Amino acid sequence: MREKHDGGAGPIDVRAWLRMLSCTMTIEKSLRRGFAEQYDTTLPRFDVMAALDRHPQGRTMGQLSRALLVSNGNVTAIVRQLQDAGQVVVSPDPEDRRSSIVRLSAAGQARFNVLAKAHHAWIHQALSDVAPDDLEQLHALLAKVKASIGENLHT
Repeated sequence: MREKHDGGAGPIDVRAWLRMLSCTMTIEKSLRRGFAEQYDTTLPRFDVMAALDRHPQGRTMGQLSRALLVSNGNVTAIVRQLQDAGQVVVSPDPEDRRSSIVRLSAAGQARFNVLAKAHHAWIHQALSDVAPDDLEQLHALLAKVKASIGENLHT
């Protein structure tokens, strides 16, 4: 696997960023291909379904876009596709009629369960040569990275 921009010989923070980016992009590319080829779906659709699976009571479009770090327009288009496929139900928010609540339908929940199982298997396969203790350590280190980013960047 090549490093993004060939890894460079720059400062360690830049090299670490490029290494994280290369890993992320490689896994994401594999996930996209797997979802497209084996399940005729997309990673963004899976991401929306995963966000809804974590909130069975439903989410507003705004909550979904914030959770997924994408624009409302992106979420709206994906929700429409999922609604057309019968995988989500969209209903007016009883507390704010200008807003809609999106939930997985029963068919959507069943479909998500299949997709999540494949997703977990692909991630497991990608990281199968890394020891569980190393993954725990990496997870802890990435928490520090995430905290630093949150503290030092305006997002």
